[in-house]
Amino acid sequence: MRMYDIIKKKRDGGELTREEIGFFIGGVTDGSIPDYQITALLMAIYFRGMTVRETCDLTFAVRDSGEKVDFSAIKGIRADKHSTGGVGDKTSLVVAPVVASLGLKVAKMSGRGLGHTGGTVDKLESIDGFRTTLSDEEFIGQVNGIGLAIVGQSKQFAPADKKLYALRDVTATVDSMPLIAASIMGKKLAADDDCIVLDVKTGSGSFMKSVEESRALARLMVDIGKSAGKKIVALITNMDRPLGYAIGNSLEVIEAVETLHGRGPEDLTEVCMTLAGRMLSLAGYGTPEACMQMARRTLSDGSAFRKLLEAVGTQGGDPRLIEDPGRFPRAKFSFSVQSVSEGYIRRVDTEEYGLASLALGAGRNTAEDKIDFSAGIFLRKKTGDHVRKGEEIATLYSSDREKFAPAAAKLLAATEIGSERPEEEALVYDIVE
Repeated sequence: MRMYDIIKKKRDGGELTREEIGFFIGGVTDGSIPDYQITALLMAIYFRGMTVRETCDLTFAVRDSGEKVDFSAIKGIRADKHSTGGVGDKTSLVVAPVVASLGLKVAKMSGRGLGHTGGTVDKLESIDGFRTTLSDEEFIGQVNGIGLAIVGQSKQFAPADKKLYALRDVTATVDSMPLIAASIMGKKLAADDDCIVLDVKTGSGSFMKSVEESRALARLMVDIGKSAGKKIVALITNMDRPLGYAIGNSLEVIEAVETLHGRGPEDLTEVCMTLAGRMLSLAGYGTPEACMQMARRTLSDGSAFRKLLEAVGTQGGDPRLIEDPGRFPRAKFSFSVQSVSEGYIRRVDTEEYGLASLALGAGRNTAEDKIDFSAGIFLRKKTGDHVRKGEEIATLYSSDREKFAPAAAKLLAATEIGSERPEEEALVYDIVE
């Protein structure tokens, strides 16, 4: 089998066999296929696409390219959620303890943030002492013991995806539906969960900018999950505005804690309860509506908060920060961003808001960049709110005051103010089963 023939076949619109896809991913993994041939096929896939069968085969080959997680020693139903990435998206910090407090086992492997989107691992590492690396024995033992553990992904976890993504990132082939689906589901299926809920973001702060694109991606990933024998559902959720008010690592942990106390922002709470309800329903707890009510009760009775507190303490984090979020280290400097006109906030470019937070030090441009955990943005006004000229719309936080001017300019440029209040948009557009 020759890589030349595989490239030519896909370039000409042909359908690759399982053996050809396996040969390709094997060569990506062991380094026997040079980068120029890998990128040639990626570009051919970008333009020619893939059938559902091809995409499934690509996903399974990515899944099988490295170590797989054996969760057979975990007692109970294992459930997980995955977000395609957004701004202010701290849902895992709320949803995981909610469902774990109701008896589901959450053995979660999360990623770090890159670019305008945040990462759950970075948020957890803003908690002093929290360990995001555990041995297999510690990880499984913790899940069996308290029902919840969240760690970073293993370096050997779907290694083909790491190489493919690095090349996609520099060859303008990131936004290819089959490549996105194979990347997400290849890693997700390498973890041995019974039930998977996908949170597919749509809008200005996500990789999928339209509901139609997001729905197509969701359907494709659900098809892949079902082909692998998983119980799976996907929600299409709104990322045309940040989720909640906090953007940045420790700021988002604080907001997640407030949400677990039942005092969180309405939009964040609604999305989290919908996700948790679907996870519980997939696991056989009842209808989605009944399961949402169960989830809400864990906020009012404090059981979800206590589960997060227990998980943080078990993984070495300082539980005092969760008991009293005022103990989190605060940024050295703050800056008030004020509206330059009067009217209603009609829309925001959520990706630009994320990039403004990145400019403050809350994220990374490369995997090696160091994060300022206290940096970020707290929104005082959101889409639909009325503002007066000179009224504060956001507070910026950073350890370097030189970063405020460019970040503030970016945030203001991304905020459209007009005389008419915008129509309310749904938080959950669709559910794909």
